[in-house]
Amino acid sequence: MLRPQPGIQAYLYLEPVDMRKSIDGLAILVESELALSPMMEALFVFCNRGRDKIKILYWERNGFVLWYKRLEKQRFRWPRQSDFNYEQRDGRDLNYLLDGFDIWQQRPHQTLHFDSVS
Repeated sequence: MLRPQPGIQAYLYLEPVDMRKSIDGLAILVESELALSPMMEALFVFCNRGRDKIKILYWERNGFVLWYKRLEKQRFRWPRQSDFNYEQRDGRDLNYLLDGFDIWQQRPHQTLHFDSVS
């Protein structure tokens, strides 16, 4: 994975994570804190306290893959508080987040639904 596909599910773990955790430690967080299977078809995204490092854990056919990004000067936009310990997003939002956008402040146009055109 160089960049997530737009339609894939991404679970952002909102609490800061010690970046010394590797595959096993992050997989245990997914199971115990998120109550999800780390082997499901999804990306699990973790950020450190300084918000300059992100790790993404995912299962690929027969093993885990761990993707790591470290910013040299800037910080990732990351929510500081929430009632939940994770937030579900899609790959498009995750790509925006990786590019430095604040996905919580920038809202797309409202989706409209109509029963008829007349």
